[in-house]
Amino acid sequence: MIHARICLCRRSGASMFGTAGTCLSRTLVGICGGLSLTLLLAPAAVAQSPPGDQPPTFRDQVEVVATRLPDAPHDVPAPIEVIDGDTIRNLGARTLNEALALAAGVVIAPGSDQGPAGSVPEFWGLREFDAFLLVVDDIPWGAAFNPALTTLNLYDVERIEILRGPAPVTYGATSFVGVIHVVHRSGAVKQTYATAQVGNFGTGGGAVDVALPDIGGWGSRLTVDAERRGFSDDRTSFSRAHALWRGARTASDRRMWAFLDFNWLDQQPASPHPRIGTTLTPLVPLDANHNPSGAFLDDTRISAAFGFERPGWRGAKWSATGSFSHSGQDMFRGFLSTVAPTADNATGLREQIDLLDLYADTHLTWSLSPRVRLVAGGDFLHGLGDGNGATFTYSVPLSGTPAPAVGEASTLGLHVEDRREFVGGYTLMEWDATPRVRISGGVRLNVTFEEGGEGVETANEQDKGVTNVRPGGSVGAIVSAWQRGADHVKLYVNYRDTFKPAAVDFGLGEAEGGTEEAGRLKPETAHSVDGGLKMRALQGRFDVEADAFLMDFANLVTATTINGLPALMNTGTQRFQGVELAADVRLPAAFLGRTTYSFHDAHFTDFGQTFDGVPTVLNGNRLELSARNLWSGGLIYARSAGPIASFVVNYTGSRYLDRRNTALADAFTTIDVGGGYRLARWELRVDGRNLSDRRDPVSESELGDAQYYRFPARRVIATIGAHF
Repeated sequence: MIHARICLCRRSGASMFGTAGTCLSRTLVGICGGLSLTLLLAPAAVAQSPPGDQPPTFRDQVEVVATRLPDAPHDVPAPIEVIDGDTIRNLGARTLNEALALAAGVVIAPGSDQGPAGSVPEFWGLREFDAFLLVVDDIPWGAAFNPALTTLNLYDVERIEILRGPAPVTYGATSFVGVIHVVHRSGAVKQTYATAQVGNFGTGGGAVDVALPDIGGWGSRLTVDAERRGFSDDRTSFSRAHALWRGARTASDRRMWAFLDFNWLDQQPASPHPRIGTTLTPLVPLDANHNPSGAFLDDTRISAAFGFERPGWRGAKWSATGSFSHSGQDMFRGFLSTVAPTADNATGLREQIDLLDLYADTHLTWSLSPRVRLVAGGDFLHGLGDGNGATFTYSVPLSGTPAPAVGEASTLGLHVEDRREFVGGYTLMEWDATPRVRISGGVRLNVTFEEGGEGVETANEQDKGVTNVRPGGSVGAIVSAWQRGADHVKLYVNYRDTFKPAAVDFGLGEAEGGTEEAGRLKPETAHSVDGGLKMRALQGRFDVEADAFLMDFANLVTATTINGLPALMNTGTQRFQGVELAADVRLPAAFLGRTTYSFHDAHFTDFGQTFDGVPTVLNGNRLELSARNLWSGGLIYARSAGPIASFVVNYTGSRYLDRRNTALADAFTTIDVGGGYRLARWELRVDGRNLSDRRDPVSESELGDAQYYRFPARRVIATIGAHF
């Protein structure tokens, strides 16, 4: 299969629909042309295991992220999307950016300060690494501090649930603007398959997903995979080895499950591209790498979890889950501090970070009547982090060549540590008030505690700790305005209130000076209201969803510098508002077509910052890298045997690179195309990504001031798979 991304248009300063509608007609023509091209060009995509002849769909599966109850997304008064695992495989997706290419309102920027294996998600116009919650198989993945995106694995996935907006009841203070829940196949599934890949830039890898023999009533699966992914800069790459064991034991009225996950990641980081004035500077060549020779970002993470469901008190179903994870991170890297060929124009970081997460949840679910379901429970999340590091300066050519040889610091004298506790008690209810009206809502009491130390290791300076006690909650209703068989029109509205203690990123700038007068950032808070329509027609073959939202946000944490080193700061208040639309159609002969459009208006409402000694009021300015207009369209063709195909278009509108809104980055459009062939037990495909070689800025560095990571260069990968 060949997967291609081709640039369709590039308009300086013009958004897809235009803020005043001036580009509407020509843009609609472009969209129609893109959809027509989608229908004409659909070559193929390959799956790890062949799905059946039913059309691949973003179909109604159960979701649990919003309510902890198994619900179809069209029955929940919130913007929720469930992406089927077969659809992910039919897209040939191996990264989160590829898997969510057709998701509504969500953008995943590949690459970040976390390394080439990292990414930065955007929800509702907010593009922040730590503003959303990543959940893997019901376990918050790195949630006590930051989402562990670099260790996310998409082999053997059953579905991905996406909730846009916070989940203040089910996950509380850790889920702020959205939740991505990756659900792997149960250990009881009896399928085995293997894949192998090879691609440009020295990319290659393989995986085996195998069903193990039952032992003591436990069915289990083992996934073992390894890969090496290179990039256009020959000093940038990552290598990964991963193993995941899942077990499940099921009886008529109870279930137990467990998993053990091991991830070894070795990254050679890229460098972000500096901006001078309003543009990315031409003084630095594309793909210049300013890291010292031998730079690395390594992470070894192990996670284990156990859970069960069984009959509980007074006819309730009792569920409990517990998990443990430990991550050991080791880094040696640097970034430009002065964009000039002068001595000591770069700053380096040598740091070792240990992170520990403990999570537990228990809750009871009652069916009080055929029309009322009640959930009550509580959870606990503990995080302990310890970072030791040192900074240094060095000299590097603006071209990055030759790579400077810099000795690693022998003494890691800077110290940052943090302990976080999140405790919450919650209750929520779903009430079918009438056959056409469902009301759902819940409340949660959040108690968070945090204490940390900073400064030189010998001083062991401790703060007194900060405790926050704050309620949160949500209430919503969904009304079936019309229904005939599988077809329906449903209208919904909901209100959500949440808060989140400021993230800790263990930056060494914090170790040297703190971030606020008291050394502690203020908690982020948000109040949001959204509503929309969920429609199904043509006997269930055509779906439309529309959502409008408004969120007021206070104390957003963003990057700054302290003593020339990266740190964090609060940024006043912001407003996020917009509209998100999605439509998909299941066509005869195993075709699925889908298109989405989002208008995001994310701007400061009360915030000022000093630039070059000049106080500047930013009220009304758009948030950096937040595009107002996003559009995607695609077509998938996949049967159990024969040709398979996919075609995906993604448009990102113009966006400002800076808070002063002086540096406007052009809009860009990319296309992915793929093709291959499937037999009863074998598949062969070739995927090409970004074949037009677009290199637009997609995420901002928090380490290098006014520096940006670009979209990865053209990639072609061939995959062969076998199913047993």
